[in-house]
Amino acid sequence: MLEALGLTIPHRLHEVTTQLRAGTVTAIVGPNGAGKSTMLAALAGLHAPTTGTVTLDGQPLAQLVRQERARRIGYLPQAGEVAWNLSVRTLVGLGRLPHRTSAAENAEAVKQAIAAMQLEPLAERALATLSGGERARALLARVLATEPHWILADEPLAALDLAHQQALIRRLRALAQEGTGVVLVVHDLALAMNHADHVIVLDSGKLIAQGPPQEALSEHFVAQVWNLKARWLGETGHRALAL
Repeated sequence: MLEALGLTIPHRLHEVTTQLRAGTVTAIVGPNGAGKSTMLAALAGLHAPTTGTVTLDGQPLAQLVRQERARRIGYLPQAGEVAWNLSVRTLVGLGRLPHRTSAAENAEAVKQAIAAMQLEPLAERALATLSGGERARALLARVLATEPHWILADEPLAALDLAHQQALIRRLRALAQEGTGVVLVVHDLALAMNHADHVIVLDSGKLIAQGPPQEALSEHFVAQVWNLKARWLGETGHRALAL
């Protein structure tokens, strides 16, 4: 379990408490400036709260050595930057750095991550030659290569076309079914409604709602947080938000 207890970061988060369970997909949603990215980074141990704590399986993240935390939590920021013009394969291989495993094991993990993101034709290409969407897939493949217990990704679908969005959603759901905890920052409320098991709604750094999508994204909370008079159409799993 990944748990935030009274998490406070001045001007960003205010006493946020939540419990995230492995084997589920959690979507963090909210308007611009709600604190979504800050919360995700705090859950990854990259933002130290002023008060409160983040624990992983009951142990404070601050007590985990960096390498252990990197093995257990794979974090993808919203704007991933790479300092060198590496090949896709080399970039994905960086995801194996926290592990002390054989070259064969590392190569197999990299191969699987590249395949999962449909990057085989681009594996030897330099990052500078890729489109924005291809680069985003390569950065996520690096996270997958780590084989972490938790995947925390900030708007991983934003740069992807529809086909690759759907492929990524299927992959993340499959990982969750295998026991990985998946936490995504998303702006698309329909995506959160249809594909998440658990939704956290933030506004101005405060936790407004959390729970199953149909509860946390009720028409009441959509109106309260986004100031939109809207209603949900369609059946479970195929719902659309009509304005």
